[in-house]
Amino acid sequence: MKNSSSILDSIKSKFVAIIIPLEILIAVLIYMYILENPANFQGGDPSNHPLPDNYLGIIYKGGFIVPILISLLLLVITFGIERLLIISKAKGKGDVRKFVAKVKSLLAKEQITDAIQACNEQKGSVANVVKSGLIKFQEEAKSIHSTESEKQIVAIQKEIEETTLLEMPMLEKNLVIISTIASIATLMGLLGTVMGMIKAFAAIATAGAPDAVALANGISEALINTALGIGTSALAIIAYNYFTNKIDALTHSIDEASYSIIQHFSAFKKTRKSTFKEVA
Repeated sequence: MKNSSSILDSIKSKFVAIIIPLEILIAVLIYMYILENPANFQGGDPSNHPLPDNYLGIIYKGGFIVPILISLLLLVITFGIERLLIISKAKGKGDVRKFVAKVKSLLAKEQITDAIQACNEQKGSVANVVKSGLIKFQEEAKSIHSTESEKQIVAIQKEIEETTLLEMPMLEKNLVIISTIASIATLMGLLGTVMGMIKAFAAIATAGAPDAVALANGISEALINTALGIGTSALAIIAYNYFTNKIDALTHSIDEASYSIIQHFSAFKKTRKSTFKEVA
């Protein structure tokens, strides 16, 4: 079990280093064996124009920038799925809002053990952070006669913050790759378009006579890169904003539960002190 766990952790740590070159290779193979298929072109020759409405052949004519853009698109999809799985795992088994509401309700009844059990049932990063705060709550609550309530509150806050620092970075991991692709995909598309335009005009200049059909074909082929780049960039932006909002929602849930733990601990200490004085 330990060996399999260590192997899994090793794969996770090297995920980026493995997936990027792998998907570049896949993109090149798609370009060479699917897009460059002779069946997509007139006369069965990739150097000719694509067959009417044959989009595979049309995309192929975008040139060597196309496999780069395909690899960027594959990376967005792959890291999007990976982030979706990680964030879903961080949320736990049930609805996070209902979970936080349940914890707050149990805290109000001073049922700390039941609240910890709810964390065990929920699982995930949010539940782990809340559970660490509740366990610290229990530990500090045993010191009924302590007059240093502020230090106890700080100790609980520190415990929650430390657990948050351990749990939350995993949620944001690889988002920087998606945001980077959102920026460079459009630029790569424009680069391919500019190079295609240069090639088209150079061919016309070499021919010596203006050829409107050749120019139109050259421009349309060059614009394929722009279309691919903009499409990939748009998908990356949507994915990045979606995951950022999901992480913000989880962070808000943690903050809400943490605030409730601190508030109830303060009320708990005041109640216990008052009771102790009356008994004394």
